Amino acid sequence: MILVLIGIDGAGKTTAAHALAAHVPSGTDVLVLGNYSGRKTFTRWARRVGLQPPAWLMDTAETLVRLINVLVNSAKAARFDGLVIMDRHLHCQLALRAARGLRRGVLLPAALRLLPRPGAVVLLDLPAEQAQLRITARGTDIENLDELQAYRTAYLAQAGAGGHPVIDAGRALEAVVADLQGVLSGLRPGVFPEPARTGPSGAGPELPG
Repeated sequence: MILVLIGIDGAGKTTAAHALAAHVPSGTDVLVLGNYSGRKTFTRWARRVGLQPPAWLMDTAETLVRLINVLVNSAKAARFDGLVIMDRHLHCQLALRAARGLRRGVLLPAALRLLPRPGAVVLLDLPAEQAQLRITARGTDIENLDELQAYRTAYLAQAGAGGHPVIDAGRALEAVVADLQGVLSGLRPGVFPEPARTGPSGAGPELPG
C-alpha cells in the first residue's frame, strides 16, 4: 500500500510521515520515502548569486529532480511488501505549476497515470500565515507569504478535484497521526484500529514544520 502526503512547506509532511511510521501496528513493515524537487536548494542558489530565474526555468529544474526521485522511489515501493509512505509526489509539482500560473503540461499527468496508483493521496492543510511562522522558527529557509497562500489555494483545488482527504495540520501531532491512521483504516479494514479522534484542542506535542 502506498500513502502519499502533500501540502505546502511548513505543513509538517515529513514529521507526520515519520510519526505515522512509528505508530503502525506491530508486524507491519513500513518505508518512508521523500520525493523532493530541490526547490529550496535552487532558490538559495538563485538568491546567493542575486538572480531571479523565470518560473518556467525553476519548474523545469524541479520537475526533473522530482520526477527522478519519484521513479526511483516507485521502483523501491514495488519491491517492498508493506506500507510505503511517500513524503511529496508529482502532485506537488502540479500544485506549484498552478500557483505559478504555468500549464499542467503533458509529462506529469501522463506519469501519474502510468505510475502505481497510491491507496490515498492526503493533503495536510495549514493556513499560509501559520506555515510561515513554522518556517521562520525552523531557521533554515524563508518563504514568501503570498506564494505560500497561492500554493495552498492550488493544493486545495487539487484535493477537491481529485477527491483527496484533507487533514487539518494545525493541530497537535497526535491528532494528525490519528487522522492518517483513520485514512489507512478505511483503505485496509482490520489492519489499523480505529483511532481515538482528537479535536483541535487536544493535548499532544505541537507539529513542527
